[in-house]
Amino acid sequence: MAPQIRPLFASLLGFVPAAAIVLSCGIFASAARGQAIAETAGATSVSAAAASSIKPPQTPVPALPGGTPSQHIIAPAGPPPQEVNVSNFQSHAGKDAGKVLLRATPAEAQIWVNGKIVGKTPMLLVLAPGKYQIEMRSARGETGTGSVDLLPHETREVLIKLHQLYPGRVTANQ
Repeated sequence: MAPQIRPLFASLLGFVPAAAIVLSCGIFASAARGQAIAETAGATSVSAAAASSIKPPQTPVPALPGGTPSQHIIAPAGPPPQEVNVSNFQSHAGKDAGKVLLRATPAEAQIWVNGKIVGKTPMLLVLAPGKYQIEMRSARGETGTGSVDLLPHETREVLIKLHQLYPGRVTANQ
């Protein structure tokens, strides 16, 4: 009888740790599930209370020239900003005006003179004598900066090479 008890006892010894693991997982899982339910209930009740106390944002409604409000964005009337800026530069140029031919490589870029947009390259701009900061930006995200010191009645050509702000390709060495 002793030989039969030993295999049965050995199989029970293998079963007891497995049962203990399964039982403990069930106990901890139900505790974790209970905690998750409690946290969800607390978060829901707090967020519901917070959401009910929030006032809706007040959006200003622009008025049309007649005084009636409109729900649409009103486009500004008049010429584009670059045309206005070029007119201002040319009107302040005076009789000693100089000329600057602005070009970029690659060919097409927006031009900013002293922080004001004036158009796209290539462009001939009439300016008053003085020092100007020039920035160019292409549609592909390339930028370049430069400056020009313009003397009275002088014609200058400014060519700015545009560089990528961020690399187009990244490689990793292993």
